[in-house]
Amino acid sequence: MSTSTADRNASTTARRSHAWRWVAVFALVTVLHWLAAQWFERHHTAQRVTPAHVPVQVRLLKTERIEQQAGPAAPAAPAAKPAAPARRAPPRRAPSPPHTLQALTPPEAHPKSPAEPAQAASNPAAPDAAASAASAASNASGTVQAAAPGNGSTPNAPAAQASHGVKFQVPPSGELEYDTFFNGARNAPGTIHWKSDGQHYEMVVSIPLPFVGTFSWTSHGHIDAFGLAPDQYIEKRGRRPADLTVFNRKEKQIVFTRTPNSLALPDGAQDRFSMVMQLASLVRGDPDTYKPGVTREFYVADNDSGEIWPITTIGDETVSTDHGYVTARHFMRLPRHDGDKRRIDVWLAPALGWLPVRLVQTEPNGTEVELLWHGALSVPKASDDSNAANAASAPAPSQAQQAQQAQQAQQAPQAPQAPTAATPTAPTPASGDATSATSPAPDIAPPADQTPQAPPQPAADAPMHP
Repeated sequence: MSTSTADRNASTTARRSHAWRWVAVFALVTVLHWLAAQWFERHHTAQRVTPAHVPVQVRLLKTERIEQQAGPAAPAAPAAKPAAPARRAPPRRAPSPPHTLQALTPPEAHPKSPAEPAQAASNPAAPDAAASAASAASNASGTVQAAAPGNGSTPNAPAAQASHGVKFQVPPSGELEYDTFFNGARNAPGTIHWKSDGQHYEMVVSIPLPFVGTFSWTSHGHIDAFGLAPDQYIEKRGRRPADLTVFNRKEKQIVFTRTPNSLALPDGAQDRFSMVMQLASLVRGDPDTYKPGVTREFYVADNDSGEIWPITTIGDETVSTDHGYVTARHFMRLPRHDGDKRRIDVWLAPALGWLPVRLVQTEPNGTEVELLWHGALSVPKASDDSNAANAASAPAPSQAQQAQQAQQAQQAPQAPQAPTAATPTAPTPASGDATSATSPAPDIAPPADQTPQAPPQPAADAPMHP
């Protein structure tokens, strides 16, 4: 009987320990679920896209040429300092024939001091020479002033003017990191690589997906008269082969590797992701134009087709990110036809140089794919206009700057020149005079701080030599 009692006690103890084990498992599962809920609540910052109130269209913008400004003219080279006048050797006289007499004029003394009033009175040609020199200086000044509005190198060349068109400014290069969400669930971070030197660009959007691989979209090309001009668009989804879209500028054709069909290449055509940067460049060039209700049309080529996308401005909104709230301008693609449920929303932030702070694509079946700015791997500066990256939009120097450059060039010391107004004209020497008619005149120049004086008149009875 004692044996049966012991068996019953052991059975009761086993049942109690088994119950406590289940209680412990239940408590552990509850705690784990609570921790998972807290983590999800802390990290789940995705904002569901609500039906936006589309403002009434107030303006429709078509594809236009962008404003292209000539690069700044090369500044005028500073005037070289005049070299000290070298003493010229006395003119060599040709050997004279025998038994020939020559009349020689003694060399004139170099003036070392300003002429005295009596000397000026005795030399009536001096005032005329001074007036002539002043007139020549004023004419030279007028010539420089007239050349100031020019391009700084050629006096009479007209200043380069900007061509008429929409304002366009490429965003600064940047490497941005984004949190990625699929239907509100956070996935591994993605990146947007954007690089431009003002004449070429490259954009790579990369989103890693678990069990599938990395989705990437690559667009690279150049910048032409209509803005970004893609040369090739590459779309790769996980381990599937890449689909290419080629923009053949010579043949004016868009060809695909996914389909044998081809399309005509219109001016300003974009791919799915270069369109975002084209829009950012237009908004960056003239933000005040894109007010609520302003719609711009883009011709966008996908990996097998192309169509016009109407992008309308919704307005300025606040986007919540891990780094705080960011003010951005909301743009949305309008339905392209009846029953079009695909939607694309883009938020461009001035603090990021008008690069996207948020992108959301809503599929026809309701699936949402979102990129939300997480930080910058290389911070783009909103005020960085990238001189090399934006050579097409570099402003030309103003007329005031050109006039200042010309004035500085005018104030630079000029090479001394002999006065020409009062210099007597040398007659042609007679055949008996053996002095060469082409002998240079003596290099006599007044000091820089003195008024040019006319040389004294030679005696009337002495023959003049050049």
